Amino acid sequence: MSSLSGKVQTVLGLVDPDQLGRTLTHEHLTMTFECCFCDPAPGDEAMATAPIEMKNVHWLQQNPYSHRENLLLAQETEAVREELVNYKKAGGGTIVENTTTGITRNLPVLRQLSKDTKVHIVAGAGYYVDATHSAETRKMTVEKLTDIIVSEVLHGADGTDIRCGVIGEIGTSWPITESEKKVLCAAARAQRQLGCPVLIHPGRNNAAPKELIRILQEAGGDVSKTAMCHLDRSIFDPVELLEFAKLGSYLEYDLFGTEMLNYVFNTNVDMPSDSQRIQTLAFLIKEGYEDKLLIAHDIHTKNRLTKYGGHGYSHILKNIVPKMLSRGITQKQVDKILIDNPKKFLTFK
Repeated sequence: MSSLSGKVQTVLGLVDPDQLGRTLTHEHLTMTFECCFCDPAPGDEAMATAPIEMKNVHWLQQNPYSHRENLLLAQETEAVREELVNYKKAGGGTIVENTTTGITRNLPVLRQLSKDTKVHIVAGAGYYVDATHSAETRKMTVEKLTDIIVSEVLHGADGTDIRCGVIGEIGTSWPITESEKKVLCAAARAQRQLGCPVLIHPGRNNAAPKELIRILQEAGGDVSKTAMCHLDRSIFDPVELLEFAKLGSYLEYDLFGTEMLNYVFNTNVDMPSDSQRIQTLAFLIKEGYEDKLLIAHDIHTKNRLTKYGGHGYSHILKNIVPKMLSRGITQKQVDKILIDNPKKFLTFK
């Protein structure tokens, strides 16, 4: 794999890792999330199809998955293009786009967005959660799934010549299904062949991240080249978090900007605020894990775009970084999280 070794693969081709700049490692620029529609609470049924307008913004923030149009981010290419221009102006360099098969990956749109905005975009190979797997996908062997993922990185995906630069986000539920396990094992095998980064979406249970690392390792994957996503809604106990951190994966806090009272996918979870996320980053830095931290917003619904009153893709650079600095995280540590760690993570071995 000498042609990829030491490089990062974007939708426009290979780039030197030093060109990435500040990097968000978990975003979506075009996708659909209809698979996760949740019925509104009794009495709110009409809100599922209500217009997105100012008087509904707070309701959308609290119930983003109960509004059908809100789940169609793929309709907002022009708004996303404008967001990326502003992200570039704010000092952003690269975005890892984690849309995989099952949630409407659109590589030609990603390539055009990158050309138009000069933001490096790294696309994701592989498959999302079981609920989005086709009957054909469920029938595939691990070997066949591996071949497809490898081809998406080496040759291009979805009938295009546009190559993915990461594997993931690989979607899993809790408990993990048989089809998801096959996909995860295939991702591990492909990673072993390619020396590339893998991002895993864990099921919504605190036991999920550790179990997924076990499966990945047993299938031959490289934990040191793997990011466990969505830790801000997965592991809350400090002792348990440190036990997981010892396993050696990257620790991704990628829900910055998401603050809601009731997390519909797991009502036992109290979704943290951005201030609490920063406190957790500071805790992990103090415990010696600053080399393993990654951050992002995981924007995947319309209401999080600035067009609809949301925080947008520049929120971390404009708002979170100053708050991090005010809470004792140094500029050097901020640069490590936003520049150095993503650069190391995204570079092919």
